[in-house]
Amino acid sequence: MTIGFIGLGIMGAPMLRNLLKAGHSAVAYDIVSSQLDAIVAEGAERGASSREVASRSIFTITMLPDGPQVEQAVLGEGGALEGAKPGSLLIDMSSINPLISQKIAIACMAKGVEFLDAPVSGGEPKASDGTLAIMVGGKAEVYEKALPFLKQMGSSVTLVGPVGAGNVTKLANQIMVACNIAAMGEALVLSTRCGLAPDVVFRAVKNGLAGSTVLDTKAPMVIDRNFKPGFRIRLHHKDLRNALQVAEAAMVALPLTSIVQQMLTSLINDGKGDLDHAAIVTFIEQLAGIGMQSVDCPPKA
Repeated sequence: MTIGFIGLGIMGAPMLRNLLKAGHSAVAYDIVSSQLDAIVAEGAERGASSREVASRSIFTITMLPDGPQVEQAVLGEGGALEGAKPGSLLIDMSSINPLISQKIAIACMAKGVEFLDAPVSGGEPKASDGTLAIMVGGKAEVYEKALPFLKQMGSSVTLVGPVGAGNVTKLANQIMVACNIAAMGEALVLSTRCGLAPDVVFRAVKNGLAGSTVLDTKAPMVIDRNFKPGFRIRLHHKDLRNALQVAEAAMVALPLTSIVQQMLTSLINDGKGDLDHAAIVTFIEQLAGIGMQSVDCPPKA
């Protein structure tokens, strides 16, 4: 089967590699020529535009940074919808505002093209090893068509509701991840201030109620001062912005999300937007005036 793939960044490229490894042929496109060149060298066919990719595929996947880029790639001039044939399927695996997903779905429906929103969680490591969590919004029968190759990119694939539900679920995921990292940062900074080794504290709590995938993945990065991006701060900032926009429309207060969003804004202004979101911890460190090294616990007042 030939699968179209648009967007070959830190997540898209490894996702496409897993489809190629599974035996699919693929036609790919990215506005960054070097990224396209790299995946063509690994066996994908070169597409000249989003329109051409869709015209040569029954299934077309988009994996792009945010809603405006998805709208341009799908609905814009030379976009995928211009080339998509009636009866074909477009799957947007980007993390975007669910209202944009629904807008694109309506445009696809008018042309007889099926649509799913299927954002992912797990960052570059899980994109590389094919164990992403994929949250899908759309019709059940369309989901069943896509399920076999979605499983080649993710170890967990769940239909969560109609179009837009995938991205609502992803926003919920991103809220929990961001607040979890921030809470982990406060805990480790407090432990460090009190003279404890953060790696020892991590090992002590990871198998208790505080344990989580976030803790297991991000605490070692923080302790090792490894902020090579698996998921960039600026992209998490975008996700929380979308969550807050949806929350405003739904009249839902998200106080913790709002606070962490302000942390991310500060980090971006401090030149850290392209670091891994584990670097949220550095905001807490800066407030405390310490790094991740053991110091004496201050005496009680």
